Amino acid sequence: MKKNIIAGQSGGPTAVINASLYGVIEEGLSRAGEVGTIYGMINGIEGFLSGHFMDLSAALSPEDRELLKHTPGAYLGSCRHKLPQNMDSPVYPLLFEKLASMDIGALFYIGGNDSMDTVEKLSRYGELCHSSISFIGVPKTIDNDLPVTDHTPGYGSAAKYVASTVREIVLDASVYQQPSITLVELMGRHAGWVTAASVLARKFPEDNPRLIYLPESPFSVEQLFADVERALAQTPSLVICVSEGIKDSSGRFICEYASEAQTDTFGHKMLTGCAKILEGYLKNRFGVKVRSVELNVNQRCSGLISSLCDIEEAAEAGRFAVKSALEGASGQMVTLNRLPGPDYHMVPGLTDAAAVCNKEKTFPSEWITPDGCGIRPEFISYALPLIQGEPPRRTKDGLPCYLYRNV
Repeated sequence: MKKNIIAGQSGGPTAVINASLYGVIEEGLSRAGEVGTIYGMINGIEGFLSGHFMDLSAALSPEDRELLKHTPGAYLGSCRHKLPQNMDSPVYPLLFEKLASMDIGALFYIGGNDSMDTVEKLSRYGELCHSSISFIGVPKTIDNDLPVTDHTPGYGSAAKYVASTVREIVLDASVYQQPSITLVELMGRHAGWVTAASVLARKFPEDNPRLIYLPESPFSVEQLFADVERALAQTPSLVICVSEGIKDSSGRFICEYASEAQTDTFGHKMLTGCAKILEGYLKNRFGVKVRSVELNVNQRCSGLISSLCDIEEAAEAGRFAVKSALEGASGQMVTLNRLPGPDYHMVPGLTDAAAVCNKEKTFPSEWITPDGCGIRPEFISYALPLIQGEPPRRTKDGLPCYLYRNV
């Protein structure tokens, strides 16, 4: 019997989260004999609980859907809402009543660690109440920290943005003959994947950024001084990349050296400002021009510097989610699996959402140089295929065209 499907987006936006939504919609429309209406949650599970959703199959023309594929952000709007651990919570029967009233046969949730927690809990409650609804997670995070999957849609574009932007910062920093230090702060609370991508900016082994520090290696201000002194002896303009989550050997975040960090609704510390703190230390120690740059949200959600490989894989993840649900899968997350061999090939697969939710895949320690301030070539081989390709871009009056939802 034909069933309706619904998709939601959760967590931070990326350059390709809408490409995954595009994949869900396109695959759903191609299964007209099995799929009825394709709905979208407005502001994720939180908005859906308040009755906010839209009919995607009716609202978006083929031209709209193609534009959606290349639109950064989160077209449906997002949320950071954690469902209760207790299956006796009244929120679960309320959710399932809403889904039943809309004749939903499958729910697709596009997001990261916490979003997979939502998929796992909904699937678990569905088993308890003998629901036939399928719940499938579609991975999304620039942090590339979801376990099981080789990489995550969103990371390739973030890596490309970081490498491209840092390469331009290096050019800017090198124009004067006077010694200078530029600190670039990049996203990464516990996992250094985004910051590691800055190594791709190098044109040769000893090029800037000379020093790269990830959360996976204990950070020492004294060691930083020694590293900087050595680097300044080799180049007058030094560029350093640091993860927002670098911490000392005691586990204290460097950003907390100035003041205690606040926490978000999930209890995660909100980390910003470590580069600004280090800027002060380096100015006092070396007496040269020092400036800090925080790329902030630009690195996660740039449509102008995005990877075609990333976009196509995100769309394929959405398509594969629908195919899997129609074949009876539930409580699963789509994975991207790299095939062995000299050429890059990826095939989608599935893993239990329980194996992913509330877990983090950190940057491999063997890909960090022994001195703790560099990235080994193995990472470059891993990352380069993910940043390949330039997507087609529609522009008007010299500016990019994106798809906007009427609020």
